[in-house]
Amino acid sequence: MAISDDKLTEEAEARSVAALFDEITALSLEDQALLRDLRKARADRAPHEVGPMTLGQLTADRIAGVVGSWRFIIIQSVLLVGWLILNVFAWTSAWDPYPFILLNLMLSFQAAYTAPILLMSQNRQSEIDRQNQRNDYEVNLKAELEIELLHQKIDLLRAREMERLMSIIQELQKDMTDRGVRT
Repeated sequence: MAISDDKLTEEAEARSVAALFDEITALSLEDQALLRDLRKARADRAPHEVGPMTLGQLTADRIAGVVGSWRFIIIQSVLLVGWLILNVFAWTSAWDPYPFILLNLMLSFQAAYTAPILLMSQNRQSEIDRQNQRNDYEVNLKAELEIELLHQKIDLLRAREMERLMSIIQELQKDMTDRGVRT
């Protein structure tokens, strides 16, 4: 009789484990598919590569790195002050007198060519940032779904434990009733 009770207990346990597994995976089919895809992508470990940089992108990044540095600003400021001093105090041989038309022309050319190059570099960096944001979003979404699954597992385990405790209490009450002890 004990063997059959053990088998029944094992079968009941197996059924409850199967039922528990079915309940644990109670995410919607859409969420399950999304979680499966996110687990495959492993966005938190291997972010998507943007791809190799072209010669234009590499040049734009290098120019942006030079033009956007303090070294460039200091050197350009020294050159501008030197240009102004030489042309203001060189009374007889000033090659660019007071309104500094040649200086304005050179600075306009510099700005005209530098601005689009800086924008190209900025656009490429924006694309990298968008990809990083997408990766972060996927990681956060995956974490959210995993946490939701953990909450479901904990809730189901708690419910299962409560059912088990209730059955133990009922068995104890039954044993006490059978022995004639009043509750």
